[in-house]
Amino acid sequence: MHRDPRVWSKPLEFQPERFLNTHKDVDVKGQHYELLPFGGGRRSCPGITFGLQMTNLALASFLQAFEVTTPSNAQVDMSATFGLTNIKTTPLEVIAKPRLPYHLLFVKEH
Repeated sequence: MHRDPRVWSKPLEFQPERFLNTHKDVDVKGQHYELLPFGGGRRSCPGITFGLQMTNLALASFLQAFEVTTPSNAQVDMSATFGLTNIKTTPLEVIAKPRLPYHLLFVKEH
């Protein structure tokens, strides 16, 4: 379903930008059945709202705190092997360089 060529052009390619223009109306909450990351209908994930909010918060916090690059600014190979789970064909190697001073990265417990 997620790789149906009748729905997606080049379904085997990693193209996150497709959700910015051609498929921007696809609802990940299970209303449209082109993409079901949380299931759909009565059996959909009850934590969908929390999951989406936490993903946005974690990603935004990480990108605020670190500058992420690849070694020697190499292109990232996004191809994957298909099976029970999708595993990247080549491991992802990144360098996370802190943008903020160390004392601002973590909250001290009182």
